[in-house]
Amino acid sequence: MPADEAGISGVAEQDTRLGELAAGDGNDLHAPARASSCVANMRLWSLHPKYLDSRGLVALWRESLLAQAVLRDETIGYRKHPQLERFRNHPTPLAAISRYLQAVHGESVLRGYTFDRSRIKRATALASLTVTTGQLQHEWAHLMNKLQARSPAHYRKWRETSEPEAHPLFRVRPGPTESWER
Repeated sequence: MPADEAGISGVAEQDTRLGELAAGDGNDLHAPARASSCVANMRLWSLHPKYLDSRGLVALWRESLLAQAVLRDETIGYRKHPQLERFRNHPTPLAAISRYLQAVHGESVLRGYTFDRSRIKRATALASLTVTTGQLQHEWAHLMNKLQARSPAHYRKWRETSEPEAHPLFRVRPGPTESWER
C-alpha cells in the first residue's frame, strides 16, 4: 500500500526505515488474506501514544485505521481480533475508535509527522473507555521490552516511569490484566 493510501506522508523523512513501513508491512486494509494471518500482531495500545517510538507510532496509526475499517465492516480481516472487543462493547464503537485515532493523530502532529486526518471518520458522540491498572502495567512491560531492543534511546527516556499515562480515550480503574489480552 502506498504511504499516502495509509494516511501517512512526510513520516519517512523522520526515519528512513519508516518509508518501508509506511509503504506496506503486511497489514494492508485491502489485503484480508494477510490480515487474518497476522492477527496476533495488532496492538491498540491503552498507553498514551507519547511513549511509542516513531516505528511504533506509525504502526499504531495503521492498526487503528484497520480497526476503524473492521468496525465499519469495510474489510474482512481482523474481525475476531480480541483487541477490538473493548471497542465493540462500547455503546458507540465508531465514536470510540474515532476518538482513539484523534489522539494518535494529535501525537503525530506534535512530532511533526503528517498523518492524514481525513482518514478518521467523523464521530458524532463523545466516547471514553476504561482500562485497568493491570492492563496498563502489562502493556508497559511489553513496550519497554520492545523499546529496549528496537529503540534504546527511547527506552532510556521512559524506563524510569513507574505509572505510565493511559491513552486519552481511557479512564483508568484498578484491576488485573484485561480478559481480552491473550
